[in-house]
Amino acid sequence: MTGIWPFVPSASPISLSHAQGAYLYLQNGDKILDAAGGAVVANIGHGRREVADAIHAATLNATYVVPPWLTPEREALVHELRDHWLPDHLPSVHLCSGGSEANESAIKMAIQYQLAIGQSQRKLILARNLSYHGTTISMAGLSGHASRKRGLESILEDHPQIQTPYPLRCPLGPHHPDACEYYLQDLETTIQELGPENIAALIAEPINGSSGGAITPPEGYWSAAQKILNRHGILLIMDEVMTGFGRTGTAFGSQLYGVEPDLLVAGKGLAGGYAAIAGVFGRAHIAEAIGDAGLNPMFHTFGALPQSCAASTAVLKILRSEHLVERAGNVGKIALERLQNAFGQHPNIAEIRGAGMLIGIEIVRNRDTLERFDEAARVTDRIIQSAMNAGVFFYPGGTGEYRDVVCIGAPFIIDEPEIALIEHALRIALNDLDQS
Repeated sequence: MTGIWPFVPSASPISLSHAQGAYLYLQNGDKILDAAGGAVVANIGHGRREVADAIHAATLNATYVVPPWLTPEREALVHELRDHWLPDHLPSVHLCSGGSEANESAIKMAIQYQLAIGQSQRKLILARNLSYHGTTISMAGLSGHASRKRGLESILEDHPQIQTPYPLRCPLGPHHPDACEYYLQDLETTIQELGPENIAALIAEPINGSSGGAITPPEGYWSAAQKILNRHGILLIMDEVMTGFGRTGTAFGSQLYGVEPDLLVAGKGLAGGYAAIAGVFGRAHIAEAIGDAGLNPMFHTFGALPQSCAASTAVLKILRSEHLVERAGNVGKIALERLQNAFGQHPNIAEIRGAGMLIGIEIVRNRDTLERFDEAARVTDRIIQSAMNAGVFFYPGGTGEYRDVVCIGAPFIIDEPEIALIEHALRIALNDLDQS
């Protein structure tokens, strides 16, 4: 036996002892700063007893209840969401076990809604060429993420794609003043080629998560893009599995751009890693139309598990009472500026970007030409390992075609010592890369 975990054995397995606050403790005694927040999940930090107590109480109250039934835990979470988190235009709540399920449910809703209003020909879902929406077969096919399609290409369905707004690598030139118009024209042209009457929805992240490394769109892009979609009767599904619940320094990343999605999907930060849960939040008329037509997106067995709902309510209350969303914005800005000042002119750093506690660092062979390292060089893996040796865990990003990207998605509770440690570990990792 080569190992007990995971299914495909790792060449360098890592054994965790425990975690507390913003730190991971390994079996070998090493203390590692969780600058990745796991998979950009942890927000309030590890080991909060009040969340564990909430899960304990919910488990004693009812172990399992089918998702459509209302329990005290579900009711409390819906009230917390509606009263303190969700935009007013998104009152309808559907809960799943994770982001892949939730994105798939949102697509079901978009298709069913179009059918319910007499638009049965609207079957196409627009996606983007640099994106990630989940690991199920349908979501892997929808995503613009080459490395997570490998070995599955023969069974994955192709979906039409628009270009992801990527200012650094805009075909007109890096950060070209006409970049916004270029990407908007790409959206409009694609819609016209497919026929707007055939398109049900566009699914997109407000800011690219780890697939692109916190790529932020050109100023004005989202407000103009939504006007185009509205004009053509195309729904906007905003995938905020990674950016939702404070990660960008706002409740939701879409609020940075004043955009109002028709369906919003959020997950990781909803329970901060304490439970498996994600949600689809939609406009009331969408839910009503689906229901009036006798349709239903259907639940997943462990969607809205009472224990997960209890964990989420506890996490969301902590985020509010300790002002951690604002903290994510403030501390993230300090970290971003410090890293830009320290490494902004490094010959192997193309860009350091992001919002709040979602920061991407794009590493290249040549800063002037933006030439990437060969994939075989495994640059991201080497950076991650060197940083781990220096006491910090970064999250590996990129899609294989788009590389090499290192992401920071730390818990919102980090402070000056942790920012200094992040800078220190990145400097060591870059030096190791330069010497190899």
